[in-house]
Amino acid sequence: MVTVAPPDTWTYALLLPRDPRAARVARMTARAVLGGHGRSEVSDVVELLVSELVTNVYLHTDGPASLRFAGLGDGRIRVGVRDRHPYIPAPFADPPGDRLKVAPLDGEGGRGLQLVQEYADWWGGLPLGRGAGKRLWFEIGGRSRAFGAG
Repeated sequence: MVTVAPPDTWTYALLLPRDPRAARVARMTARAVLGGHGRSEVSDVVELLVSELVTNVYLHTDGPASLRFAGLGDGRIRVGVRDRHPYIPAPFADPPGDRLKVAPLDGEGGRGLQLVQEYADWWGGLPLGRGAGKRLWFEIGGRSRAFGAG
């Protein structure tokens, strides 16, 4: 009997409509993809961050999102969320890995992107050219970290 191991590098892409349920679909997809590649140990973190980014697309743009998962072969997983709006928010607009200031306790928002900088190993934003929008991305797995650790 021959056993087939998944390749070290892989990609999955998904188009998400502008729908309030898109974040849930993104989380379910993340769990399935990571579980299928034996990376369930990072599933909670990836699901949280994917949910934040897809929710931001729904709240701050008027179009669909695309979601891309990539296993990079050295243990890292890169997740990208693309939308049609050109604005790249901090900390993604700054040099990759830059940090946001802590959101005020009485503020109504601003914590979702702080979660990215707290739990992702690396992150950034890419403009996609005239009228094409942007891709925000983060990487997990570049260093050992447990969910909930600071």
